[in-house]
Amino acid sequence: MKALLIGAGCAALMATQAWAQDANQTRGQAATCFACHGNEGRSVGGIPPSLAGRDRAELLQTLKDFKQGKRPATIMHQHAKGYSDQQLERIADYFAKIKLGSAVAASATR
Repeated sequence: MKALLIGAGCAALMATQAWAQDANQTRGQAATCFACHGNEGRSVGGIPPSLAGRDRAELLQTLKDFKQGKRPATIMHQHAKGYSDQQLERIADYFAKIKLGSAVAASATR
């Protein structure tokens, strides 16, 4: 019985570590969007549009449309082609879960 509990504990720990690694990997993939769409997907001024808090299904469909060349784009079609459909699903999920808040423009002086 003790071995069974230890085995279950190890499995739970490994699952937690895998989830954390997966969450970090997804955030890293989503971070590639931050340069244009703002930190955490909160665009300053709305151009390009904010991604934070948008509907997951809408984001995913838009990303897939870019990937398949169904939507006109300057860079998004190339960007979306760099991800698998599963990665696009996780990126859409990531941004859908972020609460839409005010974007803060970066300071011009440092």
